[in-house]
Order: sequence, then structure tokens, then C-alpha cells
Amino acid sequence: MFDAQCDLAALVYTEGENPDRVLHEFASALNANGHRAVGMVQLGRHCVDADLSAMLMPTGRQLRLHQEPDPYSAGCRLDLGQLTSAGEQIARTLEEGADVLIVNRFGRQERKGKGLAPLIERALGDDIPVVIAVPSHHFADWIKFADGMTVKLHCDHESLDAWWTRVSTRTGGMNPPGHLTVCEVIK
Repeated sequence: MFDAQCDLAALVYTEGENPDRVLHEFASALNANGHRAVGMVQLGRHCVDADLSAMLMPTGRQLRLHQEPDPYSAGCRLDLGQLTSAGEQIARTLEEGADVLIVNRFGRQERKGKGLAPLIERALGDDIPVVIAVPSHHFADWIKFADGMTVKLHCDHESLDAWWTRVSTRTGGMNPPGHLTVCEVIK
């Protein structure tokens, strides 16, 4: 079930798309316009990138996401300690207030209910809209995680901005008085 005014949005991307740029520009624009976008935006696309890191919003603090390379293994590994630390910092920032939570990825840890998944539940419980980058090949997993209560966005500024306008101005008269979205009814 999809609800265009749902507080939970998946920015669904395919291999050639760059959700990091879209999320970073979205968060930066919101913060520049007096809103409070809180969360994490990924910088770099792959472990082989020397700059694979994340930026915490709204502080701009950067942190490395992967462990130091092991010369005896192929590939790289997510630094779970860094992810946990980032989650704790984001949680503290959420306590200070937020207009939207931005999560860089629906990755392996989030699919297991770990990583930044508890922040998503917390934000929604506090009526803070959430947007998360979801790879298209894991969208079915995302639907399961969200119990179908999500809006699917194209990986572009127009889709993200249109969603934000709908959820941020709901109380400003876009919905008739007494109208509840499907997500609000089920909450």
C-alpha cells in the first residue's frame, strides 16, 4: 500500500543514479531555508573510493564508513563501530528537534533491523518524516521492513521536493480538515 502523503519515503535508485547527491542537496537546501534536516548522507559510492564516508546533518561532520583495508581479504567491510557512533550522534541531534530525518541507505544492517533502523522507528514515532535511499534491487525488502507504509520516490530532486512539500505543508491546508493519510490512520 502506498500513500503519497506518507511520512516515510524511499528514494529508490538504480545503478546509474546518485542518491547521495540528491539527498545532500535536499538536506542542504532545507537547512539553508530554516528547516532542520537531521541524519546522514553518504559521500563516495564504493569501498575502493578513498573518500567513502558519510556526512552528519546538520553539523557537516564527516566520518569514515569502512574499516581500514585488510591486505589479506577482498573487498571492504562496514565499520559497525562508526555506524553505531553515527546513530548515537543522530539520536542526540533528533532530541534537539528535527523537521526530517535523512538516512543514507537501506543497507544490510537496516534490512536486519540494525544500523540506523531504530532511528527510523523513533523518528516516525515522534511524527518526524523520514527519507531513505533504497537500492531498487532491495525495494521488496524495504516494503517488508516498512509494512508497506511508504511512498516510492524517483531518485531526483523533483520527486523528493514534491514529497517534502506534501508532508511539510499538510497542516497548511493541503488536506481538507479532518483528512488523515493512510499512514496516520494505521499509526
